[in-house]
Amino acid sequence: MSSSKIKPFKIQIPDSDLEDLKRRLERTRWPNELFDAGEDYGLTVDYLKPLFDYWKDGYNWRPVEAELNRLPQFITEIDGEDIYFVHVISKEPDATPIILTHGWPTTFVEYTSIIDRMINPTAHGGKSEDAFHVVIPSLPGFGFSENVKTRGWNRFRTAKAWSELMKRLGYTRYIAVGNDLGSNVSPEVGRIDPEHVLGVHVTQIFSFPSGDPREFEELSPEEKKALEVLQDFSQNLSAYSQVHATKPRNIGYALADSPLGLLAWNCHLLSTGGDLVSKEFIITNVMIYWLTNTAASAARFYYEDAHVPEVPEGPTTVPIALANFAGDFQSFKTFAKRDHKNIVSWNVYDEGGHFPTEMTPDLYVEDLRQFAGMVRQK
Repeated sequence: MSSSKIKPFKIQIPDSDLEDLKRRLERTRWPNELFDAGEDYGLTVDYLKPLFDYWKDGYNWRPVEAELNRLPQFITEIDGEDIYFVHVISKEPDATPIILTHGWPTTFVEYTSIIDRMINPTAHGGKSEDAFHVVIPSLPGFGFSENVKTRGWNRFRTAKAWSELMKRLGYTRYIAVGNDLGSNVSPEVGRIDPEHVLGVHVTQIFSFPSGDPREFEELSPEEKKALEVLQDFSQNLSAYSQVHATKPRNIGYALADSPLGLLAWNCHLLSTGGDLVSKEFIITNVMIYWLTNTAASAARFYYEDAHVPEVPEGPTTVPIALANFAGDFQSFKTFAKRDHKNIVSWNVYDEGGHFPTEMTPDLYVEDLRQFAGMVRQK
């Protein structure tokens, strides 16, 4: 029987799981490599070996677990699945509720470093009215939301679950925020719950050419340059999404059994953070996938998104904002206006990257505050 009860949650990884991981790390077998290959074939041993050594010899899960357990964490069943989420309430009485959706290959940890900036803005250069009540769920099938038991957990079903979660928490007006996969989910939250969603804030708008050649005539010079970035992404960075969307089970066997394989696969995107993303951030996210054995179920999210039987028609109508950072997928306003009829903020930054909460947290939070100020009085 389905239950709407919200239960407190605490991360408690058994010692046996950590000992098993240690044994696997110590017995890792590395692939051979061409001496002159560079990055032509993927991530190099020169890149992965220091990360791997840090994981094996320098990283300690228990202090990380203790730090995460200082956050208020909960589990609730929605649509037959257990959904994990962090819920931090600001002391500011007029704080705006916000639900933040992570992507792949990150976890809810993508947002934990900016929680204090959001709930306590006056300590971080903001005003009291900039405060947020923060809800950070784990996507179904990711991390402590654990493996989903049913088919069909795509962006649309997830958006319905998020709407139900915010209703269950008593929030009647809120903002939906997302990065990566979250940038797909959050606009759909606005679509299905426009009476309660004040606005949607994302870091990518994945609107692509429809095939009409006239669309290209409308592109700005900046957008024509962005086409080159899109082409490079399609050729060099999209391999993971193609595998996830077609045969997620095949890669899932390797990810469930090999820590090195999981690290390398997730670093497909995590490596784009360069030196601005810490080793601890990378390994903590990888650890959560490993300890919950959700790498395969997370990959299935892409398959479900690629096999939606019936996609909602028409553009979204709630206010939407884009904060696009350098080194990330570059969005096209010409195409975005076709899919979203109420774009109220479009900011493109020459710094940052795919993980702005880690790379440029102050800039990211300030963009979010500005958007919230625009829609708060809606």
